[in-house]
Amino acid sequence: MRAPIQLDLHLPNFNYPGVGPEAVFGKLVDIVTTAEESGFTSVTLMDHFHQIPPVGSPERWMFDGPTMLAALAARTKTINFGLLVGGVTYHNAAQHAKSTTTLDIVSGGRAFHGIGAGWFEDEHRAYGFAMPPLGVRFEHLRDHLNIVRRMFTEEQSSYSGAHLSTADAYNNPQPLRGDIPIVIGGSGERKTLRLVAEFGDGCNLFGAPDNAERLLGVLRGHCDDVGRDYAEITKTSMASFVVSETVDEAKAKLATAAENGLPADRVAMTQTLDADGLRALGEAYRSVGIEGLTFSLPDVHDLDAIRLAGATLAPVFVE
Repeated sequence: MRAPIQLDLHLPNFNYPGVGPEAVFGKLVDIVTTAEESGFTSVTLMDHFHQIPPVGSPERWMFDGPTMLAALAARTKTINFGLLVGGVTYHNAAQHAKSTTTLDIVSGGRAFHGIGAGWFEDEHRAYGFAMPPLGVRFEHLRDHLNIVRRMFTEEQSSYSGAHLSTADAYNNPQPLRGDIPIVIGGSGERKTLRLVAEFGDGCNLFGAPDNAERLLGVLRGHCDDVGRDYAEITKTSMASFVVSETVDEAKAKLATAAENGLPADRVAMTQTLDADGLRALGEAYRSVGIEGLTFSLPDVHDLDAIRLAGATLAPVFVE
């Protein structure tokens, strides 16, 4: 079961100009339904409790990801939903499987399960989550992946791992498709991509097309080692850009986003493109083997920006 990410609108920010708490959910519904109408195949949210440094200052708004995904799924018809990605330290694995299965039922079979090893130390400290060393978190991640796959595919399952376990855990009702795709986030070559080869239905990489090409070579090697069909995995990457009718307009939009709180390091890594430049970027990723592109738009509150991005990239990625 391949992950349903071909063109993904990632929503990491919920502070929109002139939109207060009483109106923000309605604005999110407008954003998501516009994406659905514009050729996007999925919408993703982060799994954080306050805003993260690459996006904004910590006091900026943040929602519980699984709850918001379910609410948005109930307002849509075809687009897929998942976390990009869940933090393994933030969730009991069995509870997380139930949460994603609930999203699958609410959406009519449009959920995927995003998970990674976690990274944000300040957030762990603020909300009382233990943050083991990275190697131990990967051991937790392996246990998590074993537990959720069993729960997605078996009515009652048990697992005993290095750190996590279940004993005759029920997952009823079962996912509508008999399973739920698992997306593993991160570009770690030795551990993350190995887990993708063993467990993943999709991966999400970071970096320019040439780096993606190199990482895909690493993933292919892991697949060969474990006897996995490389073609079964949806290979996706994350990009950062602003698109407008002209490059000058895109630069002006990025400058406005900076004035509204987009951090300087995020500004520095964000490309400013017109439609031709964006199409060329998408084709560059596609040419090295990336099958899906996920990105956030600093001006996502402007529904025309969503429409332009969809019209430009859907012909490149959506089959």
